[in-house]
Amino acid sequence: MGGHAGTPEEPTIARKPQPEGGQAPVVQRVRIRYAKRGPLRFTSHRDFARAFERALRRAAVPVAFSQGFHPHPKISYASAAPTGVASEAEYLEIALQAEVDPEALRAALDAALSPGLDVLDAVIAEGGNLPDRIEASHWYIELPEVDTAVLRAAVDAFVAAEEVLVERMTKQGRRTFDARSAVMSIDVQPPTPTPSGAPAVPCAILELVVRQVTPSVRPDDVLSGLRVVADLEPPVSPRVTRLAQGTLTAQGAIVDPLDADRDGAAIVGH
Repeated sequence: MGGHAGTPEEPTIARKPQPEGGQAPVVQRVRIRYAKRGPLRFTSHRDFARAFERALRRAAVPVAFSQGFHPHPKISYASAAPTGVASEAEYLEIALQAEVDPEALRAALDAALSPGLDVLDAVIAEGGNLPDRIEASHWYIELPEVDTAVLRAAVDAFVAAEEVLVERMTKQGRRTFDARSAVMSIDVQPPTPTPSGAPAVPCAILELVVRQVTPSVRPDDVLSGLRVVADLEPPVSPRVTRLAQGTLTAQGAIVDPLDADRDGAAIVGH
């Protein structure tokens, strides 16, 4: 889990913060995997970006800046999860003015961010384009008060359909698109028994692997598709978690996009 910002022994990377106007050349790029957990899943991408920039300053990371009258830290994000969605696999890349140890960087940023925004992994970029390695996402969706048998029937109808058209408001206005073609796999997981064995409110569990397409197909689009084909209308808001995203193997497995950058053991936070 992440550290607590403002603790007395909070680690830093440099001896002092870099000046905001620094225009030194980029000498290293580091790619980072982070998680959004618990209440912090409601952090919007814009709010996370602001929090991450503050963490860079607090940890005295020698981040590189853009040119111009209003320089900005060079940070690029890859396929951020929607607001309200938890994730174990969010990715970004930062450009640095000086070389750093990836594990020291991971620990310092993790300590500088609030618990629930947790920095899990850091590797030195070895080439290639990080967004190009994001081909699919693996989603875990909990549907409280939905019976597993009802969900299974809806999934069977979804799989049997050649096309499932749904609507969503986008930046370009309301769009209609096929939610079925991007879904590589969809499955209903067996319900988890309560520890006491006592009856509990049903909670159906859906797992998805969705290919990255344009426009993107999100978990809520698939749930809209289940409503289209089977009138499935969850009475309670679903709890959605992204478990993984990355490149696809021929067998349909998802490979961590940072694996291509590793030349040794993984650097993983706990």
